[in-house]
Amino acid sequence: MIGVFDSGMGGLTAVKEILKLKPDAGLIFFGDTGRVPYGTRSRETIINYALQDARFLASKRVDAILVACGTVSSTAMPELKKMLDIPVLGVVEATAEAAVKATKNGRVGVIGTPATVNSGSYVNYINAVDPSIETFSQACPLFVPLVEEGLFSADCDITRLTAEHYLARLREKEIDTLILGCTHYPVMAEAIGRALPGVTLINSGAESARRLSDMGLLKDSGGAEYFVSDSTEHFAGLASRFLGMPLNGRVGYVEIDKY
Repeated sequence: MIGVFDSGMGGLTAVKEILKLKPDAGLIFFGDTGRVPYGTRSRETIINYALQDARFLASKRVDAILVACGTVSSTAMPELKKMLDIPVLGVVEATAEAAVKATKNGRVGVIGTPATVNSGSYVNYINAVDPSIETFSQACPLFVPLVEEGLFSADCDITRLTAEHYLARLREKEIDTLILGCTHYPVMAEAIGRALPGVTLINSGAESARRLSDMGLLKDSGGAEYFVSDSTEHFAGLASRFLGMPLNGRVGYVEIDKY
């Protein structure tokens, strides 16, 4: 059984990719929808929230945890690995490695929450793998709230203008590859792609799901369960749009402050 958590609903993009690889994979997803977004919080708050999220999943006796959140993966992994005695994977390493393989001109962009961008996690990992690659980062703090509100269509004027505003600088840098450094961002892929035509988008959820599969951690064991820290009705109403399929599994509420 795999545990997956995110600051909100964005981690469902990782669940989507897991279910593509293993449709009957046993997994428990927790979305901290009551405290989203994490990316504008202090490092101390992010770590505290992440430890609570992980303790909840550990209480469900999962065999491994995927931190399907770029912010937590960039900020709290040492603390999570210290606390847990099961495998804990973030999204940074697999995603950065995919970007290094994908770029043709050696110019890679990174977008994420302010906390992710300020941490330098993706840039540092890319530089460690291939120092010749030039990286350009851009924080996109409005993307997560837009996605959480269901405003991610490329035809939505708010979404389109926001994407154009944030990504104009990266277009000028002539990047050919862009890391979507937050698992919320793949649902905005069309809008992002329109703002950066011809640029290869690297989906952190997809790369992390492949890493889980390569490690042999995806097992057929009864399907998925979903938990959130706010309205289950709101989650259920939007989840199918993130998953690209009907939500198949029960949705429960968690009082996360107890963990």
